[in-house]
Parts: sequence; structure tokens; C-alpha cells
Amino acid sequence: PAALAQLSAFLAMQPYSSELVLVDDCSAEPAAKILRDYANARPGVTLIRNERNLGKGKSVGRGMLAGRGRFRVFTDADLAYPPEEVNKILRDLESGADVAIACRVLPESRYLMSPTFFHYLYTRHVMSRAFNLLVRAVLLRDVLDSQAGLKGFTAGATETVFPRITIPRFGFDVEALFIAQKHRMTMKQTAVYFRYDEEPTTVTFARSAFTMALDLLQVRLNDWRGRYD
Repeated sequence: PAALAQLSAFLAMQPYSSELVLVDDCSAEPAAKILRDYANARPGVTLIRNERNLGKGKSVGRGMLAGRGRFRVFTDADLAYPPEEVNKILRDLESGADVAIACRVLPESRYLMSPTFFHYLYTRHVMSRAFNLLVRAVLLRDVLDSQAGLKGFTAGATETVFPRITIPRFGFDVEALFIAQKHRMTMKQTAVYFRYDEEPTTVTFARSAFTMALDLLQVRLNDWRGRYD
């Protein structure tokens, strides 16, 4: 509820018209009811519910394709990127980029982190950087932070990229950006403010990294088969 209220307050203050698309990936009660009640009580809010769990990639894709705006931005439900960061993404799209990417590793980016998470810098952060180096070597040479959960696409880019997505898991970010790259879309990376609220265990992250490495292989195989043409 707090995140939804924060989004509503942010959008109400903006000079542009907007819509809010919420994707419920088959959540249980009471979360499902919270989303239903919120969407029913407010104009300009669309709720999409997956009747079975489809994963982040499929859920984001459904939301982006359901949007009607000239620019479509997706962000994580925990608002690790404050809503105000959306305007940075919009500025890049308005200035001509087809795809705008939050980039946590640019020198201008800023982090808010509890001291209890400082060991993150020596575990998950190092592993994340290693994975991104692999991504850049194999698929996305110029993208510094493929996994940031805040990205924007023009309507045209959305209609080109998201119908071609095949990965339902977290590796969909890499696939989406690879499709954009293949179609010669202009991509802009932007420094952002980011908040760390939790840290998965190293074991959990290592398992996810292995799965995502398999996703990279799938993207490469899909490309060889012409899936993204």
C-alpha cells in the first residue's frame, strides 16, 4: 500500500498525462485484494492479473504491451528506484532515445544502503559485476548495467521488442536489450538514485547467476535461429 500511495502522489504532481499499469503475477491474498481495490478506486490505473505465475519477464512484457502511452517505463514493485527517477528515463526518451536504461555503475549514481549491507559490496556486487562483464562480452558490448529494474521504451520500441521476448525469468532484461540492439535502436544509459533494502544470500544469488548464464545461451541460440528478426 505504501508503494502504491507513493506512485499515485508522484503521478498526480506531474505536468504530463499518465497511466499506471500494475501486473499481479498470481499473488495470494491479501496482496491480490490490495491491488484490486486500488485499481477499482482510481481512474487511470489498469490491473493485469496472471492466473498462474508467469515470471518477471512475462509479467513486465504484458504490462508494457498493455500500456497506451508514447513512452512506457517499467520499475520494480519495491520502488528501489524512487518514482522521481522515472523522469530521468522520460527525459532520455523525449530527447530521442528508443530505449533508456538506469545505470547504477555510472560515477554519478548514488546509493542508499544500510550499514548492515556493506558486505554486499564484496559478495553480490562483485558477482553482479562479473555477470555483467559476461553479458557485455557475449551479447551487449556497450550496456554497463543490464539488470537495473528501471527501463523505458518508446511505444514503437515496445511493440518491436516485447512480442519477441522468450525468457520468463530475470534474464529477460538482457534479451530485451539484445533485441533492441539487433534492431539498431538508440539506447541511453542514465545515472540514478538507488536504494538497497535487502540482500539475497550468496548461495541464492549464485543459483540465479547460473540460471541467467543459461538465459544468455538461449538468447544467442534464438538469435542464430532468427527468432529476433
